[in-house]
Amino acid sequence: MFLGAHESITGGLHKAIERISAIGGTALQIFSQNQRQWQTRLVTDDELQQFKQAWQEWGDFPIAVHGSYLINLASAKAETRLKSIKALAEELQRTARLGIPHVVLHPGSHGKVGVDVGIIKISTGLEEAYQLSGLGDNAPDILLETIAGQGTGIGATFAEIATIIDKCEWGEKLGVCLDTCHIFAAGYDYRTVETFAQTFQEFEVEIGLDRLKFIHLNDSKKGLGSRVDRHDHIGKGEVGLGGFKQIMQADFLQHIPMTLETPKGDDMQEDRENMDVLLGLRL
Repeated sequence: MFLGAHESITGGLHKAIERISAIGGTALQIFSQNQRQWQTRLVTDDELQQFKQAWQEWGDFPIAVHGSYLINLASAKAETRLKSIKALAEELQRTARLGIPHVVLHPGSHGKVGVDVGIIKISTGLEEAYQLSGLGDNAPDILLETIAGQGTGIGATFAEIATIIDKCEWGEKLGVCLDTCHIFAAGYDYRTVETFAQTFQEFEVEIGLDRLKFIHLNDSKKGLGSRVDRHDHIGKGEVGLGGFKQIMQADFLQHIPMTLETPKGDDMQEDRENMDVLLGLRL
């Protein structure tokens, strides 16, 4: 099992690997630059060398990049959508340079123009970003993240994500990142053997488990179907230990990298504690 956390790149991209290694993690998610700025950050040769050396010393463990929160391919504002396509293309280029295979992306928010229109915008935006990146088949896969369903966000149902993939000409490059807080807040229950089976059977029917490439492990401060995205520590929220026991003991999920996105301080002690709780549920 590959289990870890999202770690800060403060001090350099390689520092995130040093941080996850220090707590014994075997999976990592990072931002490749400031996630709240449009300005492009180039990866220098020195940074690349430091990053690759740290990765090699850590081990052959999986890493994913989380795309900028500013990217909204479904935006009804033409300027924002064009900036989003450009930013995603640049994210693909940075991620490819680092040798990382996946970019996790929130699908987007349609801004009251409707889900159907928003899905078309996302699908065509993904196509345009891939084309603009110039990477062709060497481009990283984009993993569409399941969302909680706040506001006009798209991707709170497996069917919506499946439709985005189906309508995108680059569909073979698309996968899914499942967030345990988000799907719970969106109304998918997985706290018992029965509801866990039902949820993942729906995922298999709508999307296909072969597209599930990454998992965010977060408890939820809000209840089932609340459509509110608020992460909590494992077992401390409304999901509880029962839901995470189902995930940790599911044979078909054992090969999928899983990372925490739970609150923490600079010493990352909370990451250690959450990982210990999760590993204890495997027994």
